[in-house]
Amino acid sequence: MSEPAFTLGIEEEYLLVDRLTRDLVADPHPDLFAEAQAALGPHVSPEFMRSQIEIGTGICNSLAEARSQLSRFRTTLADVTGRHGLAIVAASTHPFADWGGQKHTDKERYNALARDIGGPVRRLLICGMHVHVGIEDPELRIDLMSQASYFLPHLLALSTSSPFWRGADTGLKSYRLAVFNELPRTGLPEIFDSFGEYQRHLDVLIRAGLIEDGSKLWWDLRPSARFPTLEMRISDACTLLDDTLCIAAMYRCILRMLYRLRRGNQRWRRYAAMLINENRWRAQRYGIDEGLVDFGKGRIVPMRDLIDELVDLLGEDAAFFGCSSELEHARAILARGTSAHRQLAVYNAAMQSGLDPRAALQRVVDRLIEETTTF
Repeated sequence: MSEPAFTLGIEEEYLLVDRLTRDLVADPHPDLFAEAQAALGPHVSPEFMRSQIEIGTGICNSLAEARSQLSRFRTTLADVTGRHGLAIVAASTHPFADWGGQKHTDKERYNALARDIGGPVRRLLICGMHVHVGIEDPELRIDLMSQASYFLPHLLALSTSSPFWRGADTGLKSYRLAVFNELPRTGLPEIFDSFGEYQRHLDVLIRAGLIEDGSKLWWDLRPSARFPTLEMRISDACTLLDDTLCIAAMYRCILRMLYRLRRGNQRWRRYAAMLINENRWRAQRYGIDEGLVDFGKGRIVPMRDLIDELVDLLGEDAAFFGCSSELEHARAILARGTSAHRQLAVYNAAMQSGLDPRAALQRVVDRLIEETTTF
């Protein structure tokens, strides 16, 4: 069996905020995107909401290459938006913005989404981070998808950045998923025994005129409809670039570890969606705070133990890719918390200092702006 390329591509979505009010900009100046595209070319694109913007790396062979591109993209967009009195924020929800005043981008794909889905898509004021890993063989892509689903809650827990929604502490570390779950064809991927089986199921939806292609399967993990990659989509947008790279490294290493097992005629045990969904919910609700269920042991295990075990398990793969430091960064995330933790800490400290809730939430936005371009 020839080893896949395991190339890497990362997409990040950012919020556009007004530096004065710290609120989202529902209708940014049309020159802004033109300037961003002039600077970054095909690496930048509009998102569903006009108050969002998306960037995507080229095909990367190393985490160092991805780091270089992402840091340049974030810096360039910060400069472009700054000339318009705006800033970019890498977080999955805005702390206090109201979705009701937002406008979606006038693009046929987005207009069709607005028509087809209705109310739920109007609330889609959320950002994510997607990681593509190159796996040329479609059969291997499907096989690894069915096994890698087990690790999706771990990746979500490490990435959480959406504790607030419309000015309220939701009690969830990733409220983004609560919004996204309202859309059809979301959640954990289906389990298929072959690429042919996957394609037959997809063709049913296409022939019925429900979707045009696999790009409208918005699962947490999916075979990309555009590239020969397995695309991880469950993670929140990471405010700190180091966290983005850590999660990308971990996902890439997980796929290679699973490939190594297959090469040795072994495989990771498949677990029912009802079990993995319990961990998905725990990661959404608690992030790294309350642990996940170890199904083999039949009990909840602290995230520190789970991540220590996973980092050790993936050590050989991290060494192969030259990303050991990025993988080890997962322990730093556990020690200092995710973006969600820091947002809540800033808010609570501001409230204790006597600020009103709106001013406290503006402090949170200020921290997010700062961290987005801290490398």
